Amino acid sequence: MESAARFSAIFVLLFVLVGALICTRLLNYNTETLFGATPRTSQSYPHKTGEIPKKPPGKLEIPLNCPAYDLRGTCPSNYPTTFHPEQNPERPSPPTCPEYFRWIHEDLRPWARTGITREMVDRANRTANFKLVIVNGKAYVEQYEKAFQTRDVFTVWGFLQLLRRYPGQVPDLELMFDCVDWPVIPSHEYSGPNATAPPPLFRYCADDNTLDIVFPDWSFWGWAEINIRPWEVLFEELKEGNKRKTWLEREPYAYWKGNPAIAETRQDLIKCNVSEEHDWNARLYAQDWDRESKEGYNKSDLASQCIHRYKIYIEGSAWSVSEKYILACDSVTLIVKPRYYDFFTRRLMPVEHYWPIKEDDKCRSIKFSVDWGNTHRRKAQAIGKASSNLIQEELKMDYVYDYMFHLLNEYAKLLQFKPTVPKKAVELCSEAMACQAEGTEKKFMLQSLVKGPAVSEPCTMPPPYDPSSLFAVLRRKANSIKQVETWERNYWESQSKKS
Repeated sequence: MESAARFSAIFVLLFVLVGALICTRLLNYNTETLFGATPRTSQSYPHKTGEIPKKPPGKLEIPLNCPAYDLRGTCPSNYPTTFHPEQNPERPSPPTCPEYFRWIHEDLRPWARTGITREMVDRANRTANFKLVIVNGKAYVEQYEKAFQTRDVFTVWGFLQLLRRYPGQVPDLELMFDCVDWPVIPSHEYSGPNATAPPPLFRYCADDNTLDIVFPDWSFWGWAEINIRPWEVLFEELKEGNKRKTWLEREPYAYWKGNPAIAETRQDLIKCNVSEEHDWNARLYAQDWDRESKEGYNKSDLASQCIHRYKIYIEGSAWSVSEKYILACDSVTLIVKPRYYDFFTRRLMPVEHYWPIKEDDKCRSIKFSVDWGNTHRRKAQAIGKASSNLIQEELKMDYVYDYMFHLLNEYAKLLQFKPTVPKKAVELCSEAMACQAEGTEKKFMLQSLVKGPAVSEPCTMPPPYDPSSLFAVLRRKANSIKQVETWERNYWESQSKKS
């Protein structure tokens, strides 16, 4: 009896110990899982060895980890450096890129034969604001000179968002970026049989006489100084603003609001305003940004400016970021003969997407365009709708990022050297910029933050132009402008006969 009792006690003790051990292991497992630690691999692991639980498509996010950055003062080391949406069987197929992507090949053609050496890149630092280096999916910036306002800040921010959207897919590269409006690499200095290759310099615009490489401008991520919100936010507001009035309900005049002081051509435009002597069908307003900032930008809301049948685009000291906002209205865009282009505007076709206005005879040209549109209302509405459709369909942020992606990929293919991080360069990430930003800058960074990798590959690049197809595009543009000039000349001849 005594030995039986002792055996029972030992059995009970063993049962309690084993139960406690099992409970402890279960408790440890649940605690580690709840707090994000990786559970130890064992036979009781809830998945088979090597099996990775599937995430729903599009659910992968990269959080902005400000507490960790504030604590360490360094960029996170656990950013994803690879992402392969092609492994997801439910991924959407990438579309073909819009037509304007074909100009990437033209912009990089000066280096197609020679490639790009480090010496060429270094020569571009004469006017550059900063050098951007991407190595192993991380961005490093060496600043040379502070840009006007926050152009450089939001341009770099755009690069960082691209790396979040396509982690590990942007190749290693080094490039120079100039944030000033006007291009500075004249093509005539690099032509001829003995000419050297030009320095590759990125900026927001170029013209037919320069070789600067055009890149999406800073305002796509916000223009803090004048309270223009990031494009992804403003894009939706402009679509809603378009619905407030039909084209026929809008004022039958040409509207422009901007700063005339920055260019003679704009000062000349102001002369076309309505007066006691003339009504050129134009309603023009000078923008006072100092007063606007004091009054909370109540009179500069872009989404509320689609109230005229016609809107005028005119360059400033060079190209202007206002072009995309003007084209986004269903209004007919009247473009005063431009000198400069940005990354997408070479896609625009006269009479299809806009109405061309003479640079040297603005008032009469505006008067004719408005009279023509008010007489040919159906055709005028079609032009306005074509431009807003182009913006809504081809200038979504998805395509802006894809343009950046393809341009950088094609550029990196030309590099004849291995990119390295300069000694004076600083590693930058979204945390390094957004966590320390304040006010409107911080607000716009958070609004334009890419939450995580794209759920599909970038759009598929269209082929480059062959000489005949490029010539056909340029000839079509020239012929359309000549046709409008003929109509305008006939209009004024008929007006003179009436008087």
